Amino acid sequence: MSELKAKINESVKAAMRAGDKARLGTLRLISAALKQREIDERIELTDADVLEILSRMVKQRRESISHYEQAGRHELAAREQAEIDIISEFLPEPLSAAELDALIDQAIADTGAASMRDMGKVMGHLRPRIQGRADPAVVSARVKQRLSG
Repeated sequence: MSELKAKINESVKAAMRAGDKARLGTLRLISAALKQREIDERIELTDADVLEILSRMVKQRRESISHYEQAGRHELAAREQAEIDIISEFLPEPLSAAELDALIDQAIADTGAASMRDMGKVMGHLRPRIQGRADPAVVSARVKQRLSG
């Protein structure tokens, strides 16, 4: 079992003991998503797989928040934000702008990227390094800016 998955399972038990229903609900959603992936693909998840799932869950909730706020449903947006806060506890520390720029520069140098045609190569190189630590859309925009400028 991956370290991250074990940490999530321990958090589920702690939330149950503490009677924290809101936290427990979110942790159970995480556990269900992990188990679903394991069953669907018949694999044992690695920490990288868990990070990918958690990142996707955060992204989905951010999209929901924007829809809820546009519809004036602030209580639902607040609930989604609370879920993001809990999910984020299991994600690594986000990259700072300077760290992200350094990773992008390194990826461009490593891949020999010179133009927008090399965008996929650079993103492929960056993906495992930014997993759970930066929004791929933001990274993509920065890479695009670097390669076109």
